[in-house]
Amino acid sequence: MSRLLWCGLFLLVPILGVATFVAGPIYNIWLPEDISEHGRVIDHLFFFIMWLTGVVFVITEVVLFWFMWKYDADKNAEPVKFTHGSHSLEVVWTILPAATLLFIAIYQMDAWAASKMRIPDKPVLAEVLGRQFEWRLRYAGPDGVLYTSDDIYHVNDLHLPANEEVLLMINSEDVLHSFFLPNLRTKQDLVPGMQQYVWFKAQKPFVGDIVCAELCGWGHYKMKGRVTFESRPEFDAWLKERQAAQETRTDPAPEEE
Repeated sequence: MSRLLWCGLFLLVPILGVATFVAGPIYNIWLPEDISEHGRVIDHLFFFIMWLTGVVFVITEVVLFWFMWKYDADKNAEPVKFTHGSHSLEVVWTILPAATLLFIAIYQMDAWAASKMRIPDKPVLAEVLGRQFEWRLRYAGPDGVLYTSDDIYHVNDLHLPANEEVLLMINSEDVLHSFFLPNLRTKQDLVPGMQQYVWFKAQKPFVGDIVCAELCGWGHYKMKGRVTFESRPEFDAWLKERQAAQETRTDPAPEEE
């Protein structure tokens, strides 16, 4: 009975794993809604690797179940036979994973270059600065240039135009952070002192989350913000409102704190 119980439990692992894999797309529980222009490429890579590792997972679990069943101690009274292994088999199971990883590395090179290396030739719309434990935002003022006296500041509430390619400058003030927009399939680790860029295009108006995907300290769990994609006229109007509010405020601006 014990043998049947343990074999059954191990057999349930691939069965439930496959069931979850099949049910995920039906109930839309795998990934958040994709609103970006390049997100389908990222999702394709995700599911390609998921299928690849899923097949290996099922085969491994089935073989494990078979060995547990076949070589159960109650059915095999012979003494254990020790072996030093097979050199040929070790070569095979070393080459196969290495070749698979090399294939994945080559297969995703264009997606990586498009999202990490080919910076669009356009001005930076805003700077996002991560610090424990908030996102500080800086927009160019009426002169259209960052780091001048008319810059517009905000915290944790990023507004961007929809249906336009957006270029952001990102940085960290203190420790490692990770700027993550799940609905844009955009994620970039922030290294203090290293100026970096992210770019994307939201295909419709949308309100989503800004998440820190790097454990950055005791307050990491609350380091989140909001990103709002809106039409260009709405974005311009919001920016003017922020500028007017900043000009009339009496408390220090974020960069002065």
